Amino acid sequence: MNLLEKEDLIKVKAEELENATPEEIIRWAVETFPNITFACSFGAEDVVLVDMIQKVSPSTDVFYLDTDYHFKETYETRDIMAEKYGMEFVRVSPQITVEEQALQYGESLWNSDPNQCCAIRKVEPLTRILSQYDAWITGIRRDQAPTRANSKKVEYDNKFGLVKFNPIANWTTEDVWNYIRENEVVYNPLHDRNFPSIGCEQCTRAVMPGEDPRAGRWSGSDKTECGLHK
Repeated sequence: MNLLEKEDLIKVKAEELENATPEEIIRWAVETFPNITFACSFGAEDVVLVDMIQKVSPSTDVFYLDTDYHFKETYETRDIMAEKYGMEFVRVSPQITVEEQALQYGESLWNSDPNQCCAIRKVEPLTRILSQYDAWITGIRRDQAPTRANSKKVEYDNKFGLVKFNPIANWTTEDVWNYIRENEVVYNPLHDRNFPSIGCEQCTRAVMPGEDPRAGRWSGSDKTECGLHK
């Protein structure tokens, strides 16, 4: 399938699948693009999608970007999920260690230049792993941030050059947590401590009452995305 054929198919399916269930979207995605993967960050949305993928297509690759700066609770969630589902998460690491980064760019790059830090520890590893696939699945939702408001259930990802599926794009936070409770899905305990959005430990704080759910990410700067999606 060439690029034009993919784009035409995506436009049609984006409309057809807008009201489909996430499971239906995942099923069509893995059947149409067998060489597909899911990017998991172990947040609430992503643990929901891991559960769905395990029910629909357990052989589908699931990877995570190990920035080496995750909370210990995030790694613990990974391990509990791997045991529960009898699966192995594909670990994708930056090309340089945290020590090498400190030598090249100075200590606390996440403070002095958070975009550069994300580029090294997230964007480059993601670009590298996605180059091996024809499509990927994400847990982004339209109401998470203005930059995600126009996300379609199926779209062509020009940044990484492959098809992108956002099965729960139209879900609310309540939808996510209803699924977690109803299906007894393992989730990151930081969510119970006012961390609605969880990234690296150095760049994530708890959210205070009345704040935007993503206010805890890169707090004190105008940065809102790590560069993976926009």
